Amino acid sequence: MNAIVTGSTKGIGKAIVELLVSKGINVAICSRNENEINSFLKAIDASSHNVKAIGKKTDMSIKSEVLEFADFVLKEFETIDILVNNAGIFLPGELTKEEDGALEKMIETNLYSAYHLTRAIVPNMIANKSGHIFNMCSIASQIAYPNGGSYSISKFALLGFSKVLREELKSMSIKVTSILPGATWSASWEGVDLPKTRLMQAEDIAKIVWSALEMSPSAVIEDIVIRPQLGDL
Repeated sequence: MNAIVTGSTKGIGKAIVELLVSKGINVAICSRNENEINSFLKAIDASSHNVKAIGKKTDMSIKSEVLEFADFVLKEFETIDILVNNAGIFLPGELTKEEDGALEKMIETNLYSAYHLTRAIVPNMIANKSGHIFNMCSIASQIAYPNGGSYSISKFALLGFSKVLREELKSMSIKVTSILPGATWSASWEGVDLPKTRLMQAEDIAKIVWSALEMSPSAVIEDIVIRPQLGDL
């Protein structure tokens, strides 16, 4: 099996890649940091798992780079079985006070990245009458919260995209799952003075992905909400 995971060198994306690799699944990764990609690929190659791992420096907020990444992967992998649209960015702020351009930046990264990559990859899944697409949404896709600003708008939009995709692909044997995590340890939370146990671990989200993949062909998890045990922050 072959998988694509975007935003894959840190946090949730990295945890998902590591779990897929441990299950013997080939992976294609991307990041804006080429050194991080190369380091991660070396670590995968050095592991005991016999998989093919490829990567390409990609800014997922730029359409042309997203399409170049898709072409790169499709040349390396004959089929795409799993697509995890995980790339995203969080810029805190209130709508009336955030910097000009915040909405555009987060829409481009959090929504357009998934839109363009999915459109490039789905024809391969349709041809093979199989595939599973995961869209990494957020609690912010359901609930507006203080200082969420345009981030919440972009995540509401991503959930809408995911629901439309689910409806369009259900008859083609392609599954679509929206994952809505609450606060999870990642680079976004670096420097925060909180005990590690207060937030969820990236590995928790990876396990959700694997659980969804283990469902029979006749079942799909459409939406899944996962929160820290003590609730949202």
